[in-house]
Amino acid sequence: MRQTPNALMLFAAGFGTRMGTLTANCPKPLIPVAGKPLIDHALDIATDAGIGNIVVNTHYLPDMMHTHLAGRNVTLSLEGEILETGGGLRYALPLLGADPVFTLNTDAVWTGPNPLQTLAAAWDPAKMDALLLLIPQTQAKGYKGKGDFISDETGTLTRGSELIYSGAQIIKTDALPAIPQTKFSLNLLWDKMIKSRRLFGIPHSGNWCDVGTPQGIEIAKTMIGTRDV
Repeated sequence: MRQTPNALMLFAAGFGTRMGTLTANCPKPLIPVAGKPLIDHALDIATDAGIGNIVVNTHYLPDMMHTHLAGRNVTLSLEGEILETGGGLRYALPLLGADPVFTLNTDAVWTGPNPLQTLAAAWDPAKMDALLLLIPQTQAKGYKGKGDFISDETGTLTRGSELIYSGAQIIKTDALPAIPQTKFSLNLLWDKMIKSRRLFGIPHSGNWCDVGTPQGIEIAKTMIGTRDV
């Protein structure tokens, strides 16, 4: 097993319904933010981190996604139906390989250190089944949720509202084939890891913006412009 993963799953298949009319004829990952599509922000992070194997899942308006990504150093995983994060990751395993992988959502922008490099530096597969990058509430922009996790002094996670899941993680995938559902969230795996005390998290030291709504686009542009980290 590799100590540092070299495969990345970029989640880009969803309908983007919170974007309203902006996604009526455009996949959410192709919506421009600060001069380039959201997915290009994510690909820049992956390139900067030196990831060798990048897989992008697609479903909604896939031809537009495939045209945009043509010639890029990525492999496409076309889903015939929306499989959610867990099902989509399992479907892409033949392209990703058997070792632990990075996953990254494509509907956020970041300031501060490269999130994948931060995860790689802290990854310890001997004690971790997944390592999540988390955002303190004060560093989250455009976010309307209640938070996701609480961390103890060792970084072990339980459910709570102290920290927000950023959409970036390293996760072992060997438990995925045994899950009977076709469509399922990675929350299913995380809850099992919480019970065995093998779900860990670390905080991101920069800012992060959830670009899930039209308002998030403007907030993200301001955050990137100020570079206040």
